[in-house]
Amino acid sequence: MTAEAVTLHGWAAGEAGRPASPDWTIPQDWASYTPEEHATWAKLYRRQAALLPGRACAAFLEGLRRLPIEPDRIPDFERLSEVLMRHTGWQVVAVPGLVPEEVFFDHLAHRRFPAGRFIRRADQLDYLQEPDVFHDVFGHVPMLMHPVMADFIQAYGHGGLRAQRLGALDMLARVYWYTVEFGLVREGGALRILGAGIVSSAAESVFCLESPSPNRVGFCLERVMRTRYRIDDFQQTYFVFERLEDLLRLAEIDFAPLYERVAALPALAPDALLPDDDVVTRGDGRWHRGRAAPAA
Repeated sequence: MTAEAVTLHGWAAGEAGRPASPDWTIPQDWASYTPEEHATWAKLYRRQAALLPGRACAAFLEGLRRLPIEPDRIPDFERLSEVLMRHTGWQVVAVPGLVPEEVFFDHLAHRRFPAGRFIRRADQLDYLQEPDVFHDVFGHVPMLMHPVMADFIQAYGHGGLRAQRLGALDMLARVYWYTVEFGLVREGGALRILGAGIVSSAAESVFCLESPSPNRVGFCLERVMRTRYRIDDFQQTYFVFERLEDLLRLAEIDFAPLYERVAALPALAPDALLPDDDVVTRGDGRWHRGRAAPAA
């Protein structure tokens, strides 16, 4: 493997990835993107634009339509922020890549969404271990046009700062993973994609809804807080909201007693099913059977 193949950005790169600013923001410098980088965005955009109608939730598709996110070029964060500020008070700020947890939470708590400035290489279209500008902007930003998600993400930022103080960040991280990144929601009697980790992935956009392999389970907060997740492959379980507005109910809950209660219970494997689960689809596990299964 070449050094180029394992290039890391931001916090993942250690001290070499730390910018001068304490909040880790950097100029996007939109004019410096190369034609090759814009071409990579265009390939990713076209692929997802063909897959997502009929699969993504209505809020995502509407947000994508209303924002200046064009199919042939990486979006300009200033233009995105102008529209977001008018509708939900959010803005997009450029960062080199991953940022420390406390920096991430502080940005969210102040309605600033940190988006990695870099874009994956053309040979990384199907898998990248870090979130790049396509994942962050195409995957996350359209949902910030919806007032429910806009308020929930801000509440998550405040909750993350509190969870750090309480030593419960692993449990709260699972909530983010199974909602904002890999959640599903029911619309018109059918399952639709809610999470950014899915809408920015061609393969998982199909897998999460159509494969017989994963479990699909009704969302239960304490259950989700116990459930480990895949960082290396498709999810083995997807949690389903009955409606998008249910996200805001999570923001109204005092998590402190939940952390104490859940910490006393064993963590659950990513493919676990419990007797009292609201099982939408019981997976047969065929995709992951026999594969290595590290989980966070």
